[in-house]
Amino acid sequence: MSELPGAAVSLLSAPPDGTAPRPLAAQRVLPLRRPGRWILTAIVLVLVAQIGHGLVTNPFYQWDRFAYWFLRPTILDGLFITLEVAAYSAVLGLLGGILLALARLSRSPVLRAVSWVYVWLLRSVPLIVVLIFLYNFSALYKTLSLGVPFGPAFLTFDESRLATDMAVAVVGLSLNEAAYAAEVVRGGILSVDQGQHEAAAALGLPKSYQFTKIVFPQALRSITPNYVNQLIGLIKGTSLVFYVSLLDLFGSAQTMGSTYPGDIVPLLLVVTVWYLILTSIVSVVQFYVERHYARGATRSLPPTPLQKLRTALGDLRARIRREAAL
Repeated sequence: MSELPGAAVSLLSAPPDGTAPRPLAAQRVLPLRRPGRWILTAIVLVLVAQIGHGLVTNPFYQWDRFAYWFLRPTILDGLFITLEVAAYSAVLGLLGGILLALARLSRSPVLRAVSWVYVWLLRSVPLIVVLIFLYNFSALYKTLSLGVPFGPAFLTFDESRLATDMAVAVVGLSLNEAAYAAEVVRGGILSVDQGQHEAAAALGLPKSYQFTKIVFPQALRSITPNYVNQLIGLIKGTSLVFYVSLLDLFGSAQTMGSTYPGDIVPLLLVVTVWYLILTSIVSVVQFYVERHYARGATRSLPPTPLQKLRTALGDLRARIRREAAL
């Protein structure tokens, strides 16, 4: 069949200056210009540069004293106490949150009511009030006992000996953390598709096995990012244990600031940098935990920072080769 005149599409494009035509594939497609984006980028870069210049050149920050205090034994001892309190409180708070969430989802009206009241009360009362109340708990109950309810006691404990500064800090933070963790865990369990519950029940699996092997692993995809936010808040919340006479990271810096009033700003910078390091480590762990539990939920796992760097370098090399070929 003969072609119609003019039906063939030419793959050559003649430039307006009359030179030899070039293939369309060799011509560059210019991206759409966005001047507003470039202007905003320039403004942000100028502001960042000014802030950085001010941090480096302002003598008020006393970076030499910052370097002196950063790894001092007093600061490191406070850092260790902060890590210890945060670790104990995170574990106990998560375990308590799981129990409260299961009680909230229970069919027992008593368990649901008690769990709801606990979460409502602890989320309403400031953490500093909880810590100070526990610190003075011995004024209300001088002894604690175990025995028959409303009957004789078999064991009696001196509350003042049990309520050390570390115990008060861990118990107070754990009680507060459990209230928030309960809602995080409950939301994660409710996010699991109802068909998963029905499929597990149809297999005749015990309730405990259904929860630990089927429901809870899927709920962790939703629980992890929310609870890590709580964990970051917990790390920062450990600074309040200074008010119950426990010298954590902030408490150590506060004490040194009282002794050396000229170094208050460097000490605050030391505390700030250490908290930045701790929360950054938690954020990195969060990324890999989320990536682990994303298996089976997404077609491809999100790339790691190293993989993103390799991809960016590969794209840059490919672009340079294309520019050189043209």
